[in-house]
Amino acid sequence: MTQAQPLRVAFAGTPEFARVALEAIHAAGFPVVAVLTQPDRPAGRGLQLQASPVKQFALAAGLGPVLQPRSLRRHGKYPEEAGAAVDTLAQIAPDVMVVAAYGLILPAEVLTLPRHGCLNIHASLLPRWRGAAPIHRAIEAGDAETGITLMQMDEGLDTGAMISRESVPIGAEDTTGTLHDTLAALGARMIVDALRQLAGGQPLAATPQPEAGVTYAEKIAKDEAPLDLNRPAAELANQVRAFNPFPGATIQVGDTVIKCWQALPLAASTSLPHPPGTVLASDAAGVIVACGDGSALQVIELQKPGGRRQAAQQFLQAMPLPPGTRFVVPGAA
Repeated sequence: MTQAQPLRVAFAGTPEFARVALEAIHAAGFPVVAVLTQPDRPAGRGLQLQASPVKQFALAAGLGPVLQPRSLRRHGKYPEEAGAAVDTLAQIAPDVMVVAAYGLILPAEVLTLPRHGCLNIHASLLPRWRGAAPIHRAIEAGDAETGITLMQMDEGLDTGAMISRESVPIGAEDTTGTLHDTLAALGARMIVDALRQLAGGQPLAATPQPEAGVTYAEKIAKDEAPLDLNRPAAELANQVRAFNPFPGATIQVGDTVIKCWQALPLAASTSLPHPPGTVLASDAAGVIVACGDGSALQVIELQKPGGRRQAAQQFLQAMPLPPGTRFVVPGAA
């Protein structure tokens, strides 16, 4: 009797979310025969080239080859790089490709190259939050839950048929950082389970995504960081959590931009309302700022330019914000 050959896996991913999955696949004993990741990028104050978390792990674990094309489209902007990478993949002939936050579009030629196709680990409950920033957008929107969807990739933007979905609650104190770690671990477990099923000769059943409930998670831009204090405090508190650790929500007094890392919404006040952006109280418990709809935001962890994150008590010792201080508010005179 012929012994079954091991499932040969190609992996495409770039950030820490993807590294967690790659490490789990390697630890489960699957041969990782190729790794695709984004090119090294300038990082840090010195802007020195830095390898992605996926590349760092792949090199440390002896996985490879590691391919870093700027595109996989033969007729795109970098045809030589794309052609070389795709030809290398074709020669390696992986059984399946796992994709997690890779950051490049996979053309049909690549999607159909492995005999089991390409499996994507997506950090939302599809079809909600297709796109680049599903974790941020779920928190920002005040969603009660999110999760991981394993998907059989097609040429659309996160439109492929769903193999499995698992949900997790979004806690009141969850940030993008904490939820990222939870979902990365969940995605790693789910993809290993799927690969084990394939390796055992069981096909992966896939269900088309429903047409209802589609939303798109646009990439987070730095210019979204300022808090519009005309909005209700509950929405602003969600934004603070969603933008932690990147890019960090901000408020501004005069020319000074202050990052807000932790904040709580307070109920609408029954007293005389104050204009949005007005500091109502300022003590060790936090800086309470008037917001839209008569609500208020209690900012309890702050950071001034060039400084470090600090609890309100320490922050206010260096930069007092007494009651009556006015933060910059869009549209205010």
